[in-house]
Amino acid sequence: MSEKIDLPRRGFLGAAAATLAAAQLTLSQAAQAQSAITKAAALPASKPGSHTSFAPLKQIQAGVLNVGYAEAGPANGPVALLLHGWPYDIYAFVDVAPLLASRGYRVIMPYLRGNGTTTFLSPDTMRNGQPSAIAADMIALMDALKIQNAVVAGFDWGARTADIMAALWPDRCRGLVSVSGYLIGSQAAGKVPLPPEAELQWWYQFYFATDRGAAGYQKYTHDFAKLIWKLASPKWDFDDATFNRSATAFNNPDHVAITIHNYRWRQDLVKGEPKFDDLEKRLATAPTISIPTITMEGDANGAPHPKPSAYASKFTGRYEHRDLTGGIGHNLPQEAPVAFAQAVLDVDKR
Repeated sequence: MSEKIDLPRRGFLGAAAATLAAAQLTLSQAAQAQSAITKAAALPASKPGSHTSFAPLKQIQAGVLNVGYAEAGPANGPVALLLHGWPYDIYAFVDVAPLLASRGYRVIMPYLRGNGTTTFLSPDTMRNGQPSAIAADMIALMDALKIQNAVVAGFDWGARTADIMAALWPDRCRGLVSVSGYLIGSQAAGKVPLPPEAELQWWYQFYFATDRGAAGYQKYTHDFAKLIWKLASPKWDFDDATFNRSATAFNNPDHVAITIHNYRWRQDLVKGEPKFDDLEKRLATAPTISIPTITMEGDANGAPHPKPSAYASKFTGRYEHRDLTGGIGHNLPQEAPVAFAQAVLDVDKR
């Protein structure tokens, strides 16, 4: 897999929207020049992998879930909600959390549905992986924790979730840090054919569309996840201990069901829940995001991702994009924790 993929991420906006984004880029850049992000004091250098554990995990009932989460920092500090992707977990932020806590932030890192110690309250609840459901989980978590607003930051599924929260519930989000930018899509966009090279990058999405793929992921969950880690971050020399700390999150009884449903839903192969229909209709219009935002990209991201120029116009408030060099792959927070934490501080600097 190439180290830099400029192919569009499936389910983003489609070719028409990419063309519109390019046409609007000049205007967007001009607006950004007058609404730049104010930098916070620089964080000290810190080696990735310096931390390997959290304080004991907490559990709380929120919406349809009993959510497991790690927490760091003072209870009365401004909140940073950090959201992991697939197939990753909260250990993506194990080096980020102490940095933010040292600046007085209350850092909340929840397991998304289907991961870790997050479980469904009822066996009858649909094991639904559609994007709006995951975002609604995070709003329910904030409500349960009595958090009015937070900086939301994430990568992969976590970035998509954070983007959706910022678009649909901007009053609950003080700022946004989104790795790989604007990842809001729709089932209609997910059905649009891409060039063959782009389709190749989504091989696992087509695999998961089959019964064989679902059975294969069930049988080889950890092997599959480790392969994705290697392909998505080809220059990240993670060791077995690092992977194994995260791999325990995939033992969740609903992990496979949520994963398969998410990727099948994107191609309109399965239905979601009617209660999310109105949210999905709003998301299908590719709404702009008005809150302060920093988007980030690593120079060795082996996963499909759009070019920054394709999504810059979707952010209409204070905005900045940051490219990271040095072989940084898809799991940007774990590979470059200081840069990720600095972005959280900067986007919240007022």
